[in-house]
This record gives sequence, C-alpha cells and structure tokens, in this order.
Amino acid sequence: MTLLRTVARPMLASMFVYGGAMALKDPGARSAKAQPTADRLKQLAPELPITGPNLVRFNGAAQLLGGLALASGRSPRLAAFGLAATLPATTFAGHQYWNESDPAARANQRTHFLKNVSMAGGLLMATLDPDPHKKFIGRRAKDRVNDAAASVVDQIDHLRS
Repeated sequence: MTLLRTVARPMLASMFVYGGAMALKDPGARSAKAQPTADRLKQLAPELPITGPNLVRFNGAAQLLGGLALASGRSPRLAAFGLAATLPATTFAGHQYWNESDPAARANQRTHFLKNVSMAGGLLMATLDPDPHKKFIGRRAKDRVNDAAASVVDQIDHLRS
C-alpha cells in the first residue's frame, strides 16, 4: 500500500467509523428522522422488525464495518462502494435543509448535506482506485497487447528460419 493510501483511506473512513459506532450505541434523535422510512418499509414487509431505531442501527453497522474495511485496506473498493450506497438515504433523511425555517439551522443542515454529497463523490472515486499491487487496468491491457504482438513476431521469425 502506498503512503498516500495508507493515510487517505483511514481519513476518508474516520467519519463512518465514528458515526456508525455512535448510531449503534445511541440511535437517539436520528430514529425520529428514520421513522417515516421505517413506516413505509413496514408496509412492504410487515413481518420484519422495522423501526426507526433499527434502521439507524442497521445503517450504523453498515457504516462502521465499511469504514473499518476501508481504513484497513480490506476490499477497499467494495467498502467504498458500500459506504457510498449508505449516503443517499442518510443525507436525504438527515439533512433536509429545505425544510428548515431558522436561517442558522438551514445553513448548518445545508453544510452537512453538501459534506455528505462530497464524501459520496470521494468514495465513488475510491471505487476506481486500482489495487496497489497491480498495474492500472489500462496499463495491463496495453502490456497484454504488446506481449501478444511480440509473440506473433517471434512466431513469424521462427517460421522464416
């Protein structure tokens, strides 16, 4: 793993590890924001124990595990994709700045909304990060073409001799 990856992945993962742990420990006020979604899901699957606190805990567990995987470099592209997948619902449910009437609260929620959008973009970029032990896919393809061409030339030379 390069120095950049060694530093950048835990930095990007830190908010997910912390936020996921806090959501598991105490769903608190987040539960009220998740309850409308839980109510809709409960209509689709009444037999499942879907509640606001359970959704918050499930999302928290996904973010904690994804954050730890990203920070440790274990399946980092999959972890980044999984974390990016958790953000739209969290962002939309948790930071509805357009519903705030207080200008300070509105500005605060807008900042968090945009922070989450930015983090999703960073995570999506991380899904494209090549394995540090492998060459980038474009380079590997070019090397294979060059190897194939060299092999053809060698075979033609062998037929001529």
